[in-house]
Formats: sequence, C-alpha cells, structure tokens
Amino acid sequence: MKKLAVVAIGGNAVNRSGEEPTAENMFRNLSETARYLVEMLDDYRVVITHGNGPQVGNLLVQQDLAKDVIPPFPLDVNDAQTQGSLGYMISQTLYNALMDLGKKHDVVTVITQIIVDKNDPAFENPTKPVGPFYDRETALKLAKEKGWKVVEDSGRGWRRVVPSPKPLDIVEKDVIRKLIDDGITVIAAGGGGIPVVLENGKLKGVEAVIDKDRASALLAKKIDADLFLILTSVERVYLNFNKPNATPLDELKVEQAKLYLSQGHFPKGSMGPKIESAVDFVGSTGRECIITDLSKLKEALDGRTGTRIIP
Repeated sequence: MKKLAVVAIGGNAVNRSGEEPTAENMFRNLSETARYLVEMLDDYRVVITHGNGPQVGNLLVQQDLAKDVIPPFPLDVNDAQTQGSLGYMISQTLYNALMDLGKKHDVVTVITQIIVDKNDPAFENPTKPVGPFYDRETALKLAKEKGWKVVEDSGRGWRRVVPSPKPLDIVEKDVIRKLIDDGITVIAAGGGGIPVVLENGKLKGVEAVIDKDRASALLAKKIDADLFLILTSVERVYLNFNKPNATPLDELKVEQAKLYLSQGHFPKGSMGPKIESAVDFVGSTGRECIITDLSKLKEALDGRTGTRIIP
C-alpha cells in the first residue's frame, strides 16, 4: 500500500503577496499549486490541509462593512465558509490538473470540526493574525474603534489577532480515514478546522481560529500518516533568517528544534508554529516531517532539498 502523507499548503499557494485577493487570482494560484500536488499521487495517498487567515479576515471586513444591512456571522461560521470555498477551489483545480494528465481520481473536501478546550488560556490572550495588513496608524485606529487587539506581524505590517486555542481532537477523523482507505484524496481541516467545544456531550462553535499547522499535525497523528509535509514560501528552514549570518538547515532533530525554538530563532508569527507542529508530529510518531517551498516539493521528496525534522 502507498504511504500516507498529510500535506499542509501555506497562504502563498492561494494568494501571492501584494496581489488582489480575487477569486480569479486564487484559482490561478491554486491551479499552479495543483500541478505540484498531483505529482505525489502516484506514490502517496494524500490528505491536503490549508490555511485561511487572509480569507477569513477579508470576510470579516466584508461583513463589518455590511453590518447595517446583514448581521455578521460568528467567527466559527466564517471559518466554515472559507473552509468550504477554499476546499471547492482546491478540489476543482486538482481535478482539472489530473484531467490534464489523463487521470481520473476522486477528490473530496470534508468540512472539519476540531475540538478545543473552552478554558484554553488562548481565549484570554489572542495571538492568531487574520485579515489584511495595515500600517501602524490605521491598525491602532481600528483597534480603538472596533475593540480589536492588533500586533505587528513579522515585519510585514500590523494585523488583527484573534484567539487560537490548541486543537485536541477531530470530529470527522473516522470519516476521513474511511475516504483514504477507499483511495480518495481528501481536503480536510481547512484553515485549522472549525473550533468547537463539547458542552453536555454536544458540539458548539466558538469564536477562534486554530493554527493550520498545529491542526494539520494533529490530523496527521489521528490518521496515522507516514509523512507530514509543510509547504511554505522558503525552500529550507533557516537559523538567523534574513540576517547576514543566515544558515539553512537540511536536517533538524527534535531536541535541536526545541532548543532553537527556545532561543527565538523561529518567530511566533511565521516559522515558529511550523516547527512546533513538526516537533509535535515527529516526537509523537517517530516519523518524519519535511518543510519546504511548494515549488520544490518533488526535489524535497527525493531528498535533494527542504528541511527534514527527524526523531
């Protein structure tokens, strides 16, 4: 049987930096992304996850502008909306990429709920950036007007932040396993999944956004994946990133990764959650995680590039 891989695609697979977040641009970018992903299907069973931070943030902006006409939805419903719309786009572009190769292969999107703890301290300390970037003056003005918490995001500008609780379990994990066993490529846990809590044995959505990479690592563990891939905008992980003494890492052991995290090499707003998620998966399973650029996927799988996190 083919090995099972969970592939987490980053925001650059959907929207390029500086471009308008239109459906046309998103389809174009995802069509390119799909061409890289379909190359895996001859050798792997694949589950695809994706982010939604910019998209859910833009939806929140749209709803705020129209709030006097149509009441805004809560954040968990917006998570679901973007999970569905992005899942549709990824599913369609994958289908078309397969057809271009003369291949017929089933692809399906599973709207995924992820259980969190209602007492998670993240609800008192929002940290997850969503939506567009602002200059400092505009961000502080919006924070005052709307009661937002805003932060500077990795030198790229200022953004709104919302609670990001730790993912604990996946409601649809058994369904996802059945689909994989039937040979279907699954898109799941989009945008980190829809955060829900259990109250008296029933599910209830909460106002939060779960980190996509942390949710992807949890999914990879729950479905017993052989490999966890995090596709981002850099070919390798670096120490001292964007500094004159920047050092690329070809291989990183779990204990080394923990040390570098504690030393602040991997910022919380960018590489930090990816390394934490890789450490979580590798440390729990004894298997491997690869972090690389989407366009270098084949080379990374062949061992020619990327950063491998190993036990």
